[in-house]
Amino acid sequence: MNLTLKIWRQAGPRHPGELVTYKVKDISEDMSFLEMLDVLNEELNAKGEEPLAFDSDCREGICGSCGLMISGDAHGPERTTTCQLHMRSFSDGDVITVEPWRANAFPVIKDLVVDRGAFDRIIQAGGYISVNTGSAPDAHSTPVPKENADRAFMAAECIGCGACVAACPNASAMLFMGAKVTHLSELPQGQPERDARVVSMVDQHDHEGFGGCTNVGACSQACPKGIPQDVISTLNKDLRGALRG
Repeated sequence: MNLTLKIWRQAGPRHPGELVTYKVKDISEDMSFLEMLDVLNEELNAKGEEPLAFDSDCREGICGSCGLMISGDAHGPERTTTCQLHMRSFSDGDVITVEPWRANAFPVIKDLVVDRGAFDRIIQAGGYISVNTGSAPDAHSTPVPKENADRAFMAAECIGCGACVAACPNASAMLFMGAKVTHLSELPQGQPERDARVVSMVDQHDHEGFGGCTNVGACSQACPKGIPQDVISTLNKDLRGALRG
């Protein structure tokens, strides 16, 4: 498979960026998208050129660090992480545009690498939960209804990749934040700080420069873990309750 890549290159956060065209040849359809970029970097190194900077870590769809905009889609044409996107999703001769996440709250560090520290600060703003430490509690000492447990596990699947922000026309992080709030709101351990948590996280979200949610739905469509949009409803309900109380 031979491909034409138009890749965003930017030397640093204060440097202008531009799309640079590269050709890659004999790409196997069984390669992941990141493995294809590895091949490109090997060729650039061999030529003495600056290799492409992009984020990756686990390459198993778990860590969420590999986010890229691929021909206008967050993570590419499949609903998965970039590291789990395989080249069989493309065709020989395709022209593929590769860009970093586009959001004021995700400034570009270099090339395709963005600073997603804003997500960390939102989670930090949420603070801690109250739990008793010491010996392990009895298995049924704190019963959790199955419906609540299932929804908490669903929300906890969010890997913080930022695809929701990249896909949203408002660059809102409400799906990410809704998942984090819902995860704890469904469990007994998350109740003592519930009101303070949601207010602090929303304040930090707005301070970071993320946009507001207008229910476009692009966030949940782009989410590689399938986090549903109704976690935003939970977030809004918790926020209204906290502000009233």
